[in-house]
Amino acid sequence: MDFFPDYSDEQKPKINKQFQPLAARLRPTNFDEYVGQKHLIAEGKLLRRAIEADRFTSIILYGPPGVGKTSMAELIAKHTESYFSRLSAVTATVKDVRACVEQALARQQLDNRKTILFLDEIHRFNKSQQDVLLPHVENGTLRLIGATTENPFFYIVGPLVSRSQVFQLEPLSEDDISELLTRASLFLSDDLKKKVIVDEDALRFFARACDGDARKVLTAFEVAVLSSSSVADKVHLFLEDAEEALQRKSAHYGDDGHYDTISAFIKSMRGSDPNAAIYWLGRMLQAGEPPEYVARRLMVFASEDIGNADPRALQVTVAATHAVQILGMPEARITLAQATTYCATAPKSNASYMAIDKAISDIQKNKIHPIPKHLRDGHYKGAKELGHGKGYQYPHNHPWHYVSQDYLGVDAEYYKPTGMGYEKQIKERMGYWKQRDEVEDE
Repeated sequence: MDFFPDYSDEQKPKINKQFQPLAARLRPTNFDEYVGQKHLIAEGKLLRRAIEADRFTSIILYGPPGVGKTSMAELIAKHTESYFSRLSAVTATVKDVRACVEQALARQQLDNRKTILFLDEIHRFNKSQQDVLLPHVENGTLRLIGATTENPFFYIVGPLVSRSQVFQLEPLSEDDISELLTRASLFLSDDLKKKVIVDEDALRFFARACDGDARKVLTAFEVAVLSSSSVADKVHLFLEDAEEALQRKSAHYGDDGHYDTISAFIKSMRGSDPNAAIYWLGRMLQAGEPPEYVARRLMVFASEDIGNADPRALQVTVAATHAVQILGMPEARITLAQATTYCATAPKSNASYMAIDKAISDIQKNKIHPIPKHLRDGHYKGAKELGHGKGYQYPHNHPWHYVSQDYLGVDAEYYKPTGMGYEKQIKERMGYWKQRDEVEDE
């Protein structure tokens, strides 16, 4: 609820900066200070162009906590001439929204000024509450900026999504976090009048163990700095300080530890050893590997090493990835363990992986085959004169929904299913088709 609805953000009472957490004091004031999300706000990107030109209608910012959604909204406020009003869906009501609409209409009539409504946690509004926004977004009374940690296509009503541009913000990378902490060190050095020094091991641990969450790492970093013993005119943070601040122990990765451990994890699953795979999973999570990174590797493994031997493996890992985004740590470890043990014990096949690589290799070697005329599109005007589609046989018109027909124009074999798991059935089915082809060719 907005307790000062008749005041601009500049006029509202300000919280004394000394009482604000570090994450709030370090909020960027321009694009150069904004860390992360280069795919959205780098020079020339769509969102940045829309903000700088003040040519956007409604925006939904979607991403996990601590990745810069509120900071992005505040940057938009600084780059637009619109009035900036903010509400949180956690505490706001329909009455608050209607009050904001009335004030927006008054500004349009009296000052010819647009209004931006920043609605944080927009997914916390139910369907009827979200529907209240629709007519005012549609007629231009409000320019909505919604922020959400949940997939807007699942949690926000379709009409509202269709009237908005959805931008997905990603967890900050280790490089992003390191850049942020470097800036935080300089800021706190000035604030405390003491030089803040961070050991490389501590910086690396902070960057890896915060799950890409800037707010989490800045809060822990400030606690570590303020609680560490200082010597004369400096504060020195070591790995132990970072571990204590984040309440997590480091597995002491070396420079190669990240790559060696994920390699051991993948090879253990490929070797069908769930015990080893679980150990390496725990080692990675304890070392601060982002759970999203592990989930992505599981999805790759499901297609590369299991494939059609168990098609459900991809479904399991995709579902696990979505669950990890919703849950976060520490609960995400349970979902990752389920997906890991499923993949480790599933039948294995890399046949589909080998098939696509062989096909791409042939194409790169300039083995470009012309599309047979009977496979070409025959639905447009003039296609028949070119012979496109002529002679094509519709498989569903034949017994078993199969007919012997040339689909490539040359003899080539890319996909060679194994006899593992479900691929055994695929192999038998392809063998039956081959026999049918040979009989019809005689």
